Formats: sequence, structure tokens, C-alpha cells
Amino acid sequence: MAPDRGDDDVRVLGIEGTAWAASAALYDAASRTVDVETEAYLPESGGIHPREAAEHMAEHLPAVVESTLQRARDTASEDDPPVDCVAFSRGPGLGPCLRIAGTAARALAQRLDVPLVGVNHMVAHLEIGRHRSGFESPVCLNASGANAHVLGYRNGRYRVLGETMDTGVGNAIDKFTRHVGWSHPGGPKVEDAAKDGAYLDLPYVVKGMDFSFSGIMSAAKAAYDDGEAIEDVCFSLQETIFAMLTEVSERALSLTDNDELVLGGGVGQNARLREMLETMCAQRGADFFAPEARFLRDNAGMIAVLGAKMYRAGDTLTVAESGIDADFRPDEVPVTWDVPASVDRQVSRGGEGPDQVQGAEATVIFEGDRVVKERNPREYRHPDLDARLRRERTRAEARLTSEARRAGVPTPVIHDVDPAAGRLVFQRVGACDLREALTGERVRAVAGHLATLHEAGLVHGDPTTRNVRVDTEMEGKEADEDEKAAPALFFVDFGLGYYTDDPEDHAMDLHVFGQSLTGTAEDADRLVSAAESAYREAGSEAVLDRLEEIEGRGRYQ
Repeated sequence: MAPDRGDDDVRVLGIEGTAWAASAALYDAASRTVDVETEAYLPESGGIHPREAAEHMAEHLPAVVESTLQRARDTASEDDPPVDCVAFSRGPGLGPCLRIAGTAARALAQRLDVPLVGVNHMVAHLEIGRHRSGFESPVCLNASGANAHVLGYRNGRYRVLGETMDTGVGNAIDKFTRHVGWSHPGGPKVEDAAKDGAYLDLPYVVKGMDFSFSGIMSAAKAAYDDGEAIEDVCFSLQETIFAMLTEVSERALSLTDNDELVLGGGVGQNARLREMLETMCAQRGADFFAPEARFLRDNAGMIAVLGAKMYRAGDTLTVAESGIDADFRPDEVPVTWDVPASVDRQVSRGGEGPDQVQGAEATVIFEGDRVVKERNPREYRHPDLDARLRRERTRAEARLTSEARRAGVPTPVIHDVDPAAGRLVFQRVGACDLREALTGERVRAVAGHLATLHEAGLVHGDPTTRNVRVDTEMEGKEADEDEKAAPALFFVDFGLGYYTDDPEDHAMDLHVFGQSLTGTAEDADRLVSAAESAYREAGSEAVLDRLEEIEGRGRYQ
């Protein structure tokens, strides 16, 4: 249903009820004001209990909605309705809470005789950052209790570029704080204790643009039980977890050639996380924005703002269509509102040019028939952690690049390695990245090479469309007699690689490759299908079975 008044005059009442926040808000597009009222649920012990959260929602949401509606009536023009539509969070979230919020929204829309808009809670976190920053089409890091993922717009939807492989970042931190006896929420207590801490080594797990918190949480609990100072453990937790999130955000910016990053989610209130993200963006010449704290934690304001955009686009629901979805994925939402058609643009960063490229963590310099790769110190990371990662990844890249070539996968020859400096010198290969020359046949070739790697017990770790080089001149050329044909594809950047025969790890390689196709290709579904088909022909069916499990987990819910 189209708006009755001008787009700039839209007024929306938003309702948020995914978990702990019984919240309602009034958004007035003409004045760009967002008035939010929230009754927060704080458990007496442990984490959020679904039954208690639902009881809190049932008790407090009606009063919060009525209070917001009264403000809408008090501020409406005499001849206009108090609001033009009612927007509510359809999911993801706790089912009992969502049902209460959905029922309240349907009842209110019918009572006021206005349209109903169903909003994805996670997309709303992204859109409130885009709305308040003025960015066109940013990458978004969502860091909240139950979620941790990186989103980017591509071809009509927000795509998941990277995500947690186990639990949300806030929940991970809360597991540690419950272990030491602290009450919920644990994040602010960790932030406060970390101010007096020193750095301890903890596990750091990044796989492509995905990440895992289970190992670090177990190690943090063990360190505390072994007598390490709580301040040191908290400091190291923050430094490690937030560095992982920042690194993955930088990888997403690099993959998509984007220069805008926004932060969403309640964990985004942490000053150290915001500092890391801001430092990373400044180092690579990107823009960063974090909304005010009231828009980072769960709130109805972001629901109302996105609801207004959807309403203006005619994206409304009937009562029959307005059921909740506790597992509502952000990449299931058709973007009907005003997002630019593509983030495909060449970003101009200092020091870049035809002979030098700035990747996610390294500067790549082309010198004749050689390539110099320098893993630059990342200013956002603790110096001890940064030195460790640069050294370990440089060694791994040199070792696995050679191992992969011996296994039959095309890789560049290594001329020199300096792990302490994070520096490698390679043979120059390919004319461009796969991202710039995507075809079904090339994608199938990549999948076949991944199968060869896995058969040899190797994992690339980061097989994105930026880490495969294409030699367009060699394609289609026949080899001379008694001469082996030169390869047309080369795998580069094995810094996140490792040795394993575990089908889960091999499936993660395919998952990362599929994510990168989704983030860079217009016809991603066709290309992902081509990759899986080619892997099925050359690799293990057990890996594909595990891939299906991975992609069906919806880990960021």
C-alpha cells in the first residue's frame, strides 16, 4: 500500500520484541526524530531465560506500546492519523517473545486501520547505521548477544559474507562471565575489568571470513581456573575476540571493494571494539560509523526506521502474511527500498595503483616477474598478537604454497621468505583475480583444485575470488609437443591454511568459496551450483554432505 501523504511526512510506530527488550518507538521522517521507549529484561542469574523473557514481554510491552501511541496522537497534525503504519520485528529471536510482539503489532494495525510491516531484526541493525551515517551501501558488522556476522548488499539482498561458526559474540562472553560468577550481562563487566589487564595468548580462529569462539572461551575459563588474574583474562578476551571481528570486517571490505563500514548490535557499545574498527578503517582509507548506544542495543527505533523505508516501497503485509519467523535470515529479505544497485566500485586508497594493491592484511607489490607480499602490522591488534599472527601466517603461506604445488595444484614459486618481517617474494602469476573474470568453467576448475588439495590433506583456509589468479592468455592454448600445458588458474594466499583430513574443515573451504561468490557475482547461485557439481565429480561426497550441514545451521541466529 502506498503512503497517503508525502514520503517525507511518514510516521511509523515500531515494535521490538525479539528477546530482552520490550520496546516501542515513534519515527517521524519529516523531523528525522526517533523517540524510543524500552523496558529491559534483566535475569536475576545466568543468561536470558526464554520463559522469563516472554513473561517480561507480556507484562511490559502493552504499556510501552500504548505510551508510544499516545505520544504519536499528541504530536500528530489535527487532520492526520497518529501513524501511517505499524512495523514490528518478525525475527530472528526467541519464538515466545516474537509471538507476543507480533500479536501486539497486528492488533494495533487493525485498531488504527493502517498497514503492517514485518522487519528483519538483523537487517534493521544494518539499516539504522546506514540511515544515520548517510553511507550508500556499507558492509555491516553485526555483533550482538546471539549473533555475529558480516553483511554486504549484493544483487537485491544483504548477503552473509562471514559469520560465527558456533555462538554469538555476546553469548560467548556471557559464558565466560557466568563461569566466574558474574551476573548478566557480562560484556560491560569484562570491559571494565579489562582496563587493568595485561595480554595473555589465547586461541585465535578465523577461517576465511568466518570465525569461532568456542576455543577461546574454553581457554579463558581454563586460564582463570589456573589462577591467571581476572583482569588479564578479560583484557585478552577483548583483544582476541574483537581482533577476529575486525579482521573479518576488513576481509569483507577488501573482497567487495567497499570503503564504508557500519557497526550494529549490543556488543558494539564496547569502546575497545569501536576503537579497533575505527583504527582498521583509518589504516585502509575506509569510513567507519557506529550509531549511538541506544541504536546499537536492541530497540524499536531501528524497526521503525526500516519500517518506514519498507512502507514507502509498498512492502507491507496482510494479517495472514504476518507470522513470525524465529530463524529469519537476513539474506532471505528482498531489499525493496533505496539501496544502490551494486557495491561494485573501485575504491581509491592511498598507495594503490597498477603496481601495488592493498589486500585485507597485506600490501602486494608487483615488480617485473616477481610479487612482493608484505604483511603490514595491523594497528588495531595488540602488538604481541599481531606479531604472532604475521609470523605464523607467513610461515604457513610459504609451506602450504609449496605443498599444494607438489600435490598438483597450481601455485606461484616462492623466491624468498622472512617470517619475522611478514614478507614473501613470489613468482608473478595471472593477469587478474578470479573476481574480475568469473565464469562457470573457471569456478569449476577452482572446485576441482580444492578437491585435489583436500585429497592431499590440505586446507587453503581462505579460497575467495581474490585469492585465485587467472592467466587469461594461457586459457585455450594447446601445449607444444612433449610440453606440459601451463595452468590458467593459480591459488595464492595460503596464510590461513593448515593440514587436516577432517571433512568439516574441507567443507569450510567450499563454504568460504561459496560466500565469496555470493559477495562478488551477479549470478552467484549458478556459480555456486557449478562449484559443488565439479567438486562432486572430483572430491569426496562426505565433504559435500558436511557442507550441507554447515549451510543449514543458520549459525548466526
